[in-house]
Amino acid sequence: MRTAICPGSFDPVTNGHIDIIQRTCALFDRVYVAVLENYHKPSRLFSAGERVDMLRQCSAKLPNVEVLAYDGLLADLARELKANAVVKGLRAVSDFEIEFQQALTNKQLNPQLETVFMTAESQFMYLSSSVVKQVGLHGGTIGDFVPSEILGAVEDRINSVLRSA
Repeated sequence: MRTAICPGSFDPVTNGHIDIIQRTCALFDRVYVAVLENYHKPSRLFSAGERVDMLRQCSAKLPNVEVLAYDGLLADLARELKANAVVKGLRAVSDFEIEFQQALTNKQLNPQLETVFMTAESQFMYLSSSVVKQVGLHGGTIGDFVPSEILGAVEDRINSVLRSA
């Protein structure tokens, strides 16, 4: 069975993330979407549990997807799940530099693990969770950036942050 992991922080999940997950589903029998629990990015909007719930809503129609949270080394998670590939979306050359280093590290830690780089569709080349947060926190419309299933939750959280500021 061909099994892949799509890892990330997904804070919040974007239409670009969903595109990569859907395309990964066409290539692999089983796809784990792994939400990093303890990551060190500033301005986190959602807890790991909330991000898992949002991804489950957005991937409900994809029968070969399982969403889970993880905290630790991706190479170890892949071994545990018997995954043979990590799929990472790339938007720009700068993404490749970071992801390439991570891929080499994962390969050193788990020699059976391959990394597959998937280029973002052109309409998502600029899109990141950080862009969603910046646009939303400055009063912009984010409806084109996040899946409709979670748009209300993301807008509510951004509005909550703005009220408390």
